[in-house]
Amino acid sequence: MADRHEPTAIRTDRPTVEASLPSVREVLALDAFAAGVPEVLVGDDTLDARVRWAHVSDSAGVARLLDGGELLLSTGSGWPAEPDELAAFVEGLRAAGTAGIVLELGTHYRYVPGVVVDTARDCGLALVALNREVKFVTLTEAVHSRIISEQTAALRARDEVRERFTALALRGSPADFVVHQLAQTLQAPVVLENLAHEVVAADVPLALQEELFTRWEVRSRIAHRERAARADSWLIVPVEARGVRWGHLVALPGPPHPAGRASVLEQGAIALALGRLADGDVDEWGRIGRGQLVDGLLAGRFAGPGGAAARLEAAGLPVEASALYGMVAAGAPLAPEVADAAARALGGRALTGSAPSGVAAPAALLLVSLPARAALDDRAALSFARALTPQPERLVLSIGSRADGFDSALTSLQEAVDLARGRGPRAGGPQLRRAEDRPLARLVTALRDDHRVLEHGERMLAPLIEYDLGRGGDLLDVLGAMLAHPGNRTAAASASHLSRSVFYQRIALIQDLLAADLDDGEVQAALHLALLVRRSAAR
Repeated sequence: MADRHEPTAIRTDRPTVEASLPSVREVLALDAFAAGVPEVLVGDDTLDARVRWAHVSDSAGVARLLDGGELLLSTGSGWPAEPDELAAFVEGLRAAGTAGIVLELGTHYRYVPGVVVDTARDCGLALVALNREVKFVTLTEAVHSRIISEQTAALRARDEVRERFTALALRGSPADFVVHQLAQTLQAPVVLENLAHEVVAADVPLALQEELFTRWEVRSRIAHRERAARADSWLIVPVEARGVRWGHLVALPGPPHPAGRASVLEQGAIALALGRLADGDVDEWGRIGRGQLVDGLLAGRFAGPGGAAARLEAAGLPVEASALYGMVAAGAPLAPEVADAAARALGGRALTGSAPSGVAAPAALLLVSLPARAALDDRAALSFARALTPQPERLVLSIGSRADGFDSALTSLQEAVDLARGRGPRAGGPQLRRAEDRPLARLVTALRDDHRVLEHGERMLAPLIEYDLGRGGDLLDVLGAMLAHPGNRTAAASASHLSRSVFYQRIALIQDLLAADLDDGEVQAALHLALLVRRSAAR
């Protein structure tokens, strides 16, 4: 999703000078000031003002000579004598943007006049008294040296950040890796969202995901609308180039960075924009970010169901009050944007992952969300399957049970994977496999972590496993074909790609190794369960 804007191109690196300037508080901590025994008369937040330069003057008209950000050093010898004029003098310094006043006592004033203190406090201007005489040249040298060193360090840091993210852009690093590098650099959570405020990629601690991603779209829209320059606000930078905007980078509050946090985020935005221009793939962001999200669910890479559900919602997949289905589409190529479009045709959304372990490519893992009242009957499922690929005749769509929440959605995903690891497709697809039609497979999925079930599978198949491993055999595959076509050895031999005579030899060998009657229904059921357990555990 992209939006065209006026040709402002990519926001170039425009670091604010203020970000690299010391505060009044930091200046007062310098050794040169300590010699004057400074006494803060008006402090608190006023000491956070940034010092751009140190200016020495006793003139009553100094305010008109200031550009803002100066720390005024003075003995006060030329200041007005009348209280009203003295108050107006302090107010004029504040209006000129002065960072603060440092008044040396002893030369002209024995103490700071009360009207100066009161006016500075009322208008929010830092006021410091020096109780001992100090050479002002020593103070200005110390302040200017600190300012120059800070700015030099900031320039060096900006160069390092620019080089790092330029290298990422030239290497064609994917969006999720750029976001990860931004989070590492800023030491803060970073989120990449598209123009619909859907999370595409994020580097957020697992413990914070539920709090951050719950109602993400609403919170993001509010943050965009109320973009205030506050220390506790989100930092938001657009990702755009050639007048086209694709989304935004959002950085949560974190520690200061010598290059400036906004500058770092802008360099990341440049790398992402260049990647979009070079790649030319309109769904590159969605393919990588959403794919890793779905894969992570199956692999258990989430801290808790609340955070994972919120992350799915933030990516645009409704979880609450929805019907969720885990699916595996195998046998035909499939594009993530096509899967989502097919789900939208049914009134829902879909996220697409990679091929699950044990399922031959081409294959993809799908998590589909439909309206709660929608029914995914065979007609709707076949329509969905045909929309997934230009080669529907080769497609096998394995569909897990309907889920009404996050936990049951994980079970549905695993059911779909277990179904997809079964026998191959028949001609004339698309072919549907449903968990509801495979009660034994559903049982295995439900009991997949029970050690007794795992022990059963290992004990039943151990002779065949050892034989295949030692001789490079195919007895497990032959057994699977036989159990998939009970009572039809011709079809089983064809599925094994063996002649009937060779197939019968393999069956006889399996029967000898297992010391079991393969025509016995109970034996077949036990072996079928053992094979399902083995396939389910192969992840």
